[in-house]
Amino acid sequence: MPELLLELFSEEIPARFQRRAAEDLKKAVTNALVDVGLVYEGAKAFVTPRRLALSVSGLPARSPDTREEKKGPKVGAPQPAIDGFLRSAGLSSIDQAKVESDPKKGEFYVAVIEKPGADAVDLLSGILPKVMTDFGWAKSMRWGSGSFNWVRPLRAITATFGTENDEPIVVPFAAAGLESGQTTFGHRFLAPDAIRVKRFEDYQIALERAKVVLDIDRRKDIIRTDADNLAFAQGLSVIHDEGLLEEVAGLVEWPNVMMGSFDPEFLKLPEEVIIATIRANQKCFCLRDAAGKLAPNFIITANTIPADGGAVVIAGNERVIRARLSDAAFFYQGDLAIPLEHGLPKLEDMVFHAKLGSQFAMVERLVHLAAQIAPKVGADVDLTKRAAMLAKADLVTGMVGEFPELQGLMGRYYATAQKEPDAIASAIEMHYKPLGPTDRVPTEPVSIAVALADKLNVLSGFWSIDEKPTGSRDPFALRRAALGVIRIITENGLKFPLEVEPDLLSFFHDRLKVSLRDAGARHDLLDAVISADSNDILQITQRVEALSTLLANDDGANLLAGYRRAANILAAEERKDGKAFAGAVDQAALKLPEETTLASAVEAVNGAVSALVAEDDYKSAMAELATLRGPVDAFFTAVLVNDEDAAVRANRLNLLARLRDTMHLVADFSKVAG
Repeated sequence: MPELLLELFSEEIPARFQRRAAEDLKKAVTNALVDVGLVYEGAKAFVTPRRLALSVSGLPARSPDTREEKKGPKVGAPQPAIDGFLRSAGLSSIDQAKVESDPKKGEFYVAVIEKPGADAVDLLSGILPKVMTDFGWAKSMRWGSGSFNWVRPLRAITATFGTENDEPIVVPFAAAGLESGQTTFGHRFLAPDAIRVKRFEDYQIALERAKVVLDIDRRKDIIRTDADNLAFAQGLSVIHDEGLLEEVAGLVEWPNVMMGSFDPEFLKLPEEVIIATIRANQKCFCLRDAAGKLAPNFIITANTIPADGGAVVIAGNERVIRARLSDAAFFYQGDLAIPLEHGLPKLEDMVFHAKLGSQFAMVERLVHLAAQIAPKVGADVDLTKRAAMLAKADLVTGMVGEFPELQGLMGRYYATAQKEPDAIASAIEMHYKPLGPTDRVPTEPVSIAVALADKLNVLSGFWSIDEKPTGSRDPFALRRAALGVIRIITENGLKFPLEVEPDLLSFFHDRLKVSLRDAGARHDLLDAVISADSNDILQITQRVEALSTLLANDDGANLLAGYRRAANILAAEERKDGKAFAGAVDQAALKLPEETTLASAVEAVNGAVSALVAEDDYKSAMAELATLRGPVDAFFTAVLVNDEDAAVRANRLNLLARLRDTMHLVADFSKVAG
């Protein structure tokens, strides 16, 4: 079957846009193909700095004929209804419709709409320019005198359609002032000549010969492998950075890995400063020696094959890195000369948010909140207050001004150099964490107190001005802050009830559900243990874990079945009687041994579970509930709840209510599915 080859050749596409653009192109084209009836077998998208490419295989030569019956109004319906039906069906007269009869609804009109298929090339000629016009780049531009928007100026369009045995057809269309054809170009420097291509297989081979690796993941593998081998030969190892690797692979079409070096004197700088400088300015990878220390070397990925073996490229990178590290050393020494607290007044000139005030105002609130939290997490109040006061001080330093990603970390370095206690220095670094699901969580009491205070300060602040996340929009990373609070509490096993407004508490519930579901918890178990006023995050997670354990065994599953039976009987009888049964069991009214046994068991378990819940021992509480399985099964086997004696009936319903209420001490079992 025929295949489509599409290449959009342009000036350099920013690396950060490339992978998403390739996926968006595949999605847009394949969706449009399906919409016009061109069902395909497979599609692959590719991207390099200068091209977006798409191969769609297994396409039919034309779309199929279609036949659709469209039901219309009843015979004799008002003329406006008939006119609307004719317009929607594309008919010029009602005589073109047929009449069908329904025993219940009578006679009505039906339009038979038959559409012949169309040649795939004709359909593609309409699809492809529309896809290009509607393509959604994060940033786009115009060039020349045209009105077409693209991420960078387009230089050529390749669009061919055909089988592997035939000369392909060029899909004819125009966009951005260019006519589609079957001409592409190789590497800008190494093989810039035009290349005539037919279909994807020879296109990929031709590009490889022209020094272009089409697949971004293959370029990443080449860079990673060559860098590792080059480093190994020197007794070094690469500090792998997936984000940087993705970016570098998006900067080159023919990767060539080389190694440079810098003055070992710069190793006196914090290694994070060196790595950030080399990464940000030259997109190079840093290395470690056999002892695990930062080495005075770096990996360059060039987009060429230098005739001199790379001497000029290496020297150029070394020159720039030397200058950048000199700047970093200047910032570092300048920052060290000024005590952190001396920078606090400058925070008054930094606006945190127009409605929340300056960074200094946020720090004042942070200090107050951290002091309240400290005793609850076992932290020294005075150390916590000072750590909170200094937590944002590095924002005004030269180094953080140059590398914002080092905020907190540089504060720790400066605090340590200025003889602040270790607990304070650590808290300054850790108060931003965790920044993501794999990031470290603070574990020291002062760090925990300041980190919790920082996140709760931000959350409560934005809630107070009604700036909340909506849909996928979360410009202030409030979801991340809430998940950070949850991780700090749960991973440190903290008894730390959240004292926040109901709406914000509900937001925490939503984030907790996301977190627990990601960890494999069932959604119904979450609903069973979370109520509107549940503010103890650790307690919720412990209840979910204990409930999951209970229901994983036969006793729990059978007890749940007994609970449902009891709850259903109660619901039906309470509706019938117009009253609720409160669970007050009259021991003298118990007639059968099975109901006596259940009543005794429920009372014993109720007391035990209440005590265990008070101690937050939910596993033991669930284990106590599991002991009710036998008495419950025996009760429903031997006892008729709706006895003819009204007093006996009421007493048995109260017993079931007592069972229900006892189980609700640990979870709302009515919300458990299955």
